[in-house]
Amino acid sequence: MATALSRRTVLAAGAAALPLFHVRTAAAAPREIKFWHAMSGVNGERLEEMTRQFNASQTEYSVTPIFKGTYDELINATVAAYRTRTQPQLVQIYERGFMTMLLSGAVVPVQELVAAHGHNINWADFIKPIAGYYTHKGKLAAMPFNSSTPILFYNKAHFAKAGFDKPAETWAALDEQLRKVKDAGGPGSIMAGDYHWSWFENYSAINDYQYATKNNGFEGLDTEFTYNRTPVVQQVGRMKRWLDDGLLQISGAGVSPTAVFTSGRSATFIASTASHSAVMAAGGLEWGAVPLPYEEGRTPRNSVIGGAVLWALRGHGQAENAGTAAFLAFSAKPETQVWWHKATGYVPATNAAYELAKREGWYKQAPTQEIAIQQLMRGEPTANSLGYRFGNFTQTMLAQREEAERSFAGQKTPQQAMDDAVSRGNEILRRFERLNAGRY
Repeated sequence: MATALSRRTVLAAGAAALPLFHVRTAAAAPREIKFWHAMSGVNGERLEEMTRQFNASQTEYSVTPIFKGTYDELINATVAAYRTRTQPQLVQIYERGFMTMLLSGAVVPVQELVAAHGHNINWADFIKPIAGYYTHKGKLAAMPFNSSTPILFYNKAHFAKAGFDKPAETWAALDEQLRKVKDAGGPGSIMAGDYHWSWFENYSAINDYQYATKNNGFEGLDTEFTYNRTPVVQQVGRMKRWLDDGLLQISGAGVSPTAVFTSGRSATFIASTASHSAVMAAGGLEWGAVPLPYEEGRTPRNSVIGGAVLWALRGHGQAENAGTAAFLAFSAKPETQVWWHKATGYVPATNAAYELAKREGWYKQAPTQEIAIQQLMRGEPTANSLGYRFGNFTQTMLAQREEAERSFAGQKTPQQAMDDAVSRGNEILRRFERLNAGRY
């Protein structure tokens, strides 16, 4: 299993994997391509590094990355900019904004754009749960960029003290382990801020439970949530029991769940594989990672993705579109994908990039970074595990979280909470359906 790697080691390994580029010597100023994004901190630095590598690889274009705040702030800024014709050429939008962007009329499908400018990409090589999420009418509408999926990080010392090498594969067995970890004087597990993604959405996909009708929204805007009639209800009940019994912690205001885990104050942490950068940078932490648990008696399926993709916006000339296409093609190269994977912890989007990382021996150095890829590629995606395609997805998620947290607080039973979450969510879906009738 993995032990802590220094960030210097990871970045050095990533830099070593960068393709060699020639130095730009053109006399004419390159055409600027504005790239709005929502990445801050270390990953924001890596994004800027990636754009510098692209800019150094050719002489015609210069991509300028511009940080625009959180994902929610970025999508709102994008909508406002398009209305005033001040939009950038390229924008990074989280997966929950897919339907909003797809039906906006403001985008050029990336597969069409890249092909129109002569770049050859093997679109069939994209990992299915990644490509499937963003494919519409047989073509990728947006370019996978920072794709992630949740895994289970764990503190080796806490588990060893309770007599375990690693977390169990099923939820029921993990429940028993965490109780023994607590009995041995260990802490509870910390819940990530985006727990709904792991504990409800990926829980449903991995266990092959229906989340909504119409193949989770892929087959029509008239989809309806159904997770109140599945074991998601029991999952909410499990979380409440764990909270009540001290097996699970909710971090308070201003407290980072990641920091709770990296400081050794948590036994497990279910979070995005992109948390690798922070976990690996934590000095003195002995940790490992395993795939997400599944319910006994179920055959675990693939997990679903989070993160964001790159959208090309309309309203620009052919010369600028050519620059956008060139950068998109650069981002899809196996060498670029592997570098990004090593430096950030996000998963490579193509099978070719994954195979390249394996040939380079990366997973011998960082074995836990392979877990997310293997989990995404586990089996053939079903209608329940390909992903989720809902309008106003962020709003429906917030309704679900509010109701779940009422159950955690003892104000509602798990069943009442999920019934109310589904009712509120379906009202939101109907508003989106009416607004976008005939567009999908």
